[in-house]
Amino acid sequence: MKNSITHIIIILLSMLCGVQAVLAQQSTNSVDTVSASSPLDTYLEISAENNPLLKSIFSQYLAAMERLPQAKALPDPKVLFSIFASPTETRVGPTTAGVGISQAFPWFGQLGEQENAMAQLAKSRFEIFEEERNKLFFNVRSTYYEFYVLEAAIRITNENIELLKSFRGLANVRLEAGTGSAVDLLRVEMDLAELDNELKYLEDTRKPVLAEFIELLNTDSVFTIEIPDTLLTIDFEETKAVLLDSIMAQNPSLRKLDFEMGALNSEIEVARKMGLPSFSLGVSYTNVGKRTDVPDFSGNGQDAFIFPQIGVQIPLYRKKYKAMVNEKELLKTSVVQQKEDKLNRLNTELEKGYRDYLDSQRRVALYAYLTRLANQSLDILLVEFTTMGKDFEEVLRMDRQKLTYELEIEKARADQNTAVAFITYLTGKK
Repeated sequence: MKNSITHIIIILLSMLCGVQAVLAQQSTNSVDTVSASSPLDTYLEISAENNPLLKSIFSQYLAAMERLPQAKALPDPKVLFSIFASPTETRVGPTTAGVGISQAFPWFGQLGEQENAMAQLAKSRFEIFEEERNKLFFNVRSTYYEFYVLEAAIRITNENIELLKSFRGLANVRLEAGTGSAVDLLRVEMDLAELDNELKYLEDTRKPVLAEFIELLNTDSVFTIEIPDTLLTIDFEETKAVLLDSIMAQNPSLRKLDFEMGALNSEIEVARKMGLPSFSLGVSYTNVGKRTDVPDFSGNGQDAFIFPQIGVQIPLYRKKYKAMVNEKELLKTSVVQQKEDKLNRLNTELEKGYRDYLDSQRRVALYAYLTRLANQSLDILLVEFTTMGKDFEEVLRMDRQKLTYELEIEKARADQNTAVAFITYLTGKK
């Protein structure tokens, strides 16, 4: 019987040492960076290719680009036909019909400003596309990390169940040897029942998380999400100040507002130029019949050509054009205020995201350390229990503590990468 107990102790200690080796390896890997060829990169590409909202916004951008040739085009030429019901007599003969064509020209530079305004609006539409794509990438990343935590929790819980079964075997051996208590066996059964229930909940949770991930990828393919055994954490090389500079320079929401301001500047110039004279240039032709009431003479019946015909359109109603300029100025002021508000909110979000990043970094180190201590404590408690019959309840309590630490370190790794993904989203990077 003594040999059986010793054999069980050796098995248990070997299992615990194996767990410690895995945790030590995880702690070492936690400072590495994610490989560029990770499955997550593939999922990001699939989501960008399939997302219907992204396709819709990009189509709106392409539609906005089609406004450029419209904006820079001259007004359509005007053609005027005239037929005289009662011919007008002239020196060279009666006029019977006429035709004229004219082309209007706005004030110098107006068409260029109109084209530039449309170009700026098209660019702002593209920034909306960039913002939505970056938001999609953040959602894909955060859901991927959530799924990793779920799978890690299932794996760790299964490992702990197996360990508790070993404890149950040890309690049985001591009970049969008359050195243990039936209460110890009951306590193990209670812990096993609780863990089994937690495991079932985790397995049930896998389905909605997987459904959410597939929805983000917008694919009908049935597949299993490929996740690493250990999630490698991502660290920032930039300081918080540098990240804020990146937000100010690259955030799509801010860039969108910049392009809107550029469009409004051009629209202000267009409104001013519309208040200046515009010109028209044309030519006319009048058909003239021959006179028969007088002897033939030079020029009798000669058609009349008038070229060039120059016209000027004078904008007399100044209030209309002044109101147009004021309207665009007020809209520009509104956009400036929107940008200030957006920048303030982005700054606040960066502070919160960076706080979460630092907190998760500390938690990764903390729980790696606590897990090592819990494993060492469990080893000692097992030896004391098997050799001296000390409190088995303390063994189970320490086992549950170790399980908590193992779950927390995986959650901390995922939280760190999620915080990095969120800050990356704020900076406008992919």
